[in-house]
Amino acid sequence: MSVWCRTSLETRSWDVSRLSGGCLRAVSGAVAFFTLLCAGVARAEDKTPVSSNWHYGAYLDGSYPLNFNFPENHKWRSKITTPRTNEFAPNMAMGYVRKDATPDSRWGLEAGGQGGYDTSLLVPSTTPQGDKPVPGADVLRYVHRANVSYLAPLGNGLKLTAGLFNSFIGYESFLSRNNSNYTRSYMADNAPYFMTGLAAQYPVTETLQLAVYVINGYNNLSRPNLVPSYGTQVMWKPAPSWTLTQNFYYGPDQFDTSLTFWRFFSDSIIEWKDDAWTVALAYDAGTENAVEQAGHPRLFWTSAALFVRRHVSGPWSVAFRPELYWDRNGRLTGAEQLITAVTSTLEYRIAIGRQTGLLRLEYRFDRSTGSQGGFYTGGEVAPGVAGLTPNQNLVILGLLWAFDS
Repeated sequence: MSVWCRTSLETRSWDVSRLSGGCLRAVSGAVAFFTLLCAGVARAEDKTPVSSNWHYGAYLDGSYPLNFNFPENHKWRSKITTPRTNEFAPNMAMGYVRKDATPDSRWGLEAGGQGGYDTSLLVPSTTPQGDKPVPGADVLRYVHRANVSYLAPLGNGLKLTAGLFNSFIGYESFLSRNNSNYTRSYMADNAPYFMTGLAAQYPVTETLQLAVYVINGYNNLSRPNLVPSYGTQVMWKPAPSWTLTQNFYYGPDQFDTSLTFWRFFSDSIIEWKDDAWTVALAYDAGTENAVEQAGHPRLFWTSAALFVRRHVSGPWSVAFRPELYWDRNGRLTGAEQLITAVTSTLEYRIAIGRQTGLLRLEYRFDRSTGSQGGFYTGGEVAPGVAGLTPNQNLVILGLLWAFDS
């Protein structure tokens, strides 16, 4: 890891004093992180775990993102997860318990708590005629799951879920361990990670699954009104290696609940995978009429990303993700901008017993253009106003540990 720090310094003639402390903190964090992993591995069970409907676990995620713009506020503009740079960042700590709903035991549940930088921006900022945090949102952001489910004995099994659950929208997970890259895409960060409401999922055949949702809104911690929103999902496997998913969202996300102001959002995903490769293409598009603007203009945003992962050999994998995000009217990111980014990731995985450790080294280049585009840089253009620059280069060391029963 110290070699990585020295390499980063040698690539450009930056002030060494600005980096040495950060690298040392990254090294210290990495050592502490894998000390915890190894201590747990030493106590890992050698025998095969007994099958059970009950599961529990814990997860830790930390990183050191080296941002060559050196923003004085340490912030990553337009990003929800991994929002801090140039410091060791404890992004996620999570614990959970889950009981599966099965034909032999039809009731299920999920409960869990979470904390870290990745939860800090889940609470929306108040906007005119739009987002308004739900009461207690600053506490509710620490809830990772809270739902009950029932597998009804109808046909192939109708699963009903009520409470806080994973969003049906999007290809990437809120937990970095479930993704090919360490950092998530702008597409994922500006779509829901969680939803609160009711879900009904039904496997029509072994290759076709349908689902419908009645939820409290696009952002589960936002409450601009009391009218529910709706969602649908169709998941089809035309062949063993292929999965096609189409998600739709439709609902009121502004104070005026007239149908003319309802938000429509589409999320389309095509995935192909075999033993070594995973390739997926995702495309999103959303629109709504703005209540707060004169003439109620139609707002639009769209995004696309290609996800490529290759298991090289043994513990080694590589991943690559080009993406774009166009927020034409600044509705989702808060700025009228076109963001393009390319991310490459090298992963080393340790799996012993019920524990998994991941070491990820990632490089990404981000570019934001448009009338309000840009990323934070060093210095201020006015008192209290951070400077912006179109480009951003980051080298990120990610350390992840998980225990699953």
